[in-house]
This record gives sequence, structure tokens and C-alpha cells, in this order.
Amino acid sequence: MSKINIPTKITIARIVLAASLIIFLAVTAVIGTPTNWAASRVGDSPIYVVDLVACIVFIVAAATDYLDGHLARKWNMVTDLGKFLDPIADKMLVNSIFIYICVRFDFSARLWTPILPFLVILMVVRDLVVDTMRFVAAKKGIVVSANIFGKAKTVLQMIAIPAVLLNGWPFSYFDASWSPYARIAMILVYICTAASLLSGIIYVKDNAGVFKEDAK
Repeated sequence: MSKINIPTKITIARIVLAASLIIFLAVTAVIGTPTNWAASRVGDSPIYVVDLVACIVFIVAAATDYLDGHLARKWNMVTDLGKFLDPIADKMLVNSIFIYICVRFDFSARLWTPILPFLVILMVVRDLVVDTMRFVAAKKGIVVSANIFGKAKTVLQMIAIPAVLLNGWPFSYFDASWSPYARIAMILVYICTAASLLSGIIYVKDNAGVFKEDAK
């Protein structure tokens, strides 16, 4: 068995970071967040310590998404394992945060930019469809790697999530009076949802052949 290369190790580290973040958010949700955990308002945005910590960990983990791909291409270390694990790491990181934002405790008081749950449902369902396609392809010895549209979707999600976790900051300096569903952080969520659906449609169209039964 060949050794796991450095880019793939970075991808695995992102999976570990995502899992640790999920555990952290679950624990804080169970024990609650004391009032003194709330940070000061920044541009009319109350930013909470738990959300700030989650945002920092998320940004660090998201940075590794660029790093592992860059190193894999630079050092010619692109592997099937890396191509298989990379989208799993991305979805663990992104979907767990989106779900956390939707179900977090004291929703109306804490969430300045409320994400509509059906948007998250659409993105998660899209990922389930694409992952099913990857699983079927893998059983046939085919690796379906992320395409440019899927990568663009992930980049947009990784831009939108910090803005939502920080309750719209820094955009809240000038859009605080706008409707909660028309603020810039929310518009970013609309855009990444649309990109997610578009990339999913392209995945299905380009790889529909994996569902065809092999000739006997």
C-alpha cells in the first residue's frame, strides 16, 4: 500500500477539523452559552464568542481546501484518494455549519442573518445526489472528481458562511436597516444555493452514464 502524500494528509486534517468543529458546536449547544460569552456589537452586529470561534476554525479549515489542491497540482501528487476525500471534507465542513446555523439555540435572538432552512435542504439534497453518483461510479472503478462548477460552489459557500456566522459583518455597517432576507450576507447564501443546484445539474448531466447497467 502506497504512503499517503502530503496534500491528502492536509485533506484528512480538514476532515478532522470539521469533525472537531461539529463536536464543539454540539457540546456548546448542550451546555448552553452564558450571557458573558457574547461579544460587543460590531457595526450593529452582535457577534457571539461561539460563532466567532466557529468562524475562525471554519476559515482555517477552508484555507486548507486551497492548499491541498495547490500542492497536489504543483508537486504532481493528484491521486484518486485525494479526489475522493476532498469533496467529502468540503461537505462535512460546509453542510455541518449550515445545519448548525439553522438549528442553533435561541434562533430569533442570536441570528441576525436568518438562513431559510429550505435553502440548506436544497444544498444538502444536491450533495446527497452527487455523492450517490460518486459511490456508484467508485464501485465501477470510476472516480468522479469535483469539476470547476462544484469548486465555484464551494468557494461561494466558504465566503457566505463567515459572513453569516459574524451576523453580517462587515456588511452590517451599511445594510443594517435592510430587510433580514435582503441583506448582503443573505444574498451570498442565495447565490451559493443557486451555484450548488447548477453544479449538481451539471454533475448529473455529465456523469449520468455511471447509472447504466453494465452489459452482461
